[in-house]
Amino acid sequence: MVGIIIGENEPIDRAIRRFKKKYERSGILKEVKKRAFFTKPSVKKRMKQAKAIRRSQRAASEEL
Repeated sequence: MVGIIIGENEPIDRAIRRFKKKYERSGILKEVKKRAFFTKPSVKKRMKQAKAIRRSQRAASEEL
């Protein structure tokens, strides 16, 4: 559960901005999007492998 404590003289805009940052960092939206539809295990495996390949290619390009 994401929540913030608002200071006595704190503007609402600043409180909303802090809430949004905390909400993004918690990963709630990412989790909701992931659970929005079913992904077959074979597709998950392929996506994981593709992500690993991209990560290794990016690391190799940064070395040069």
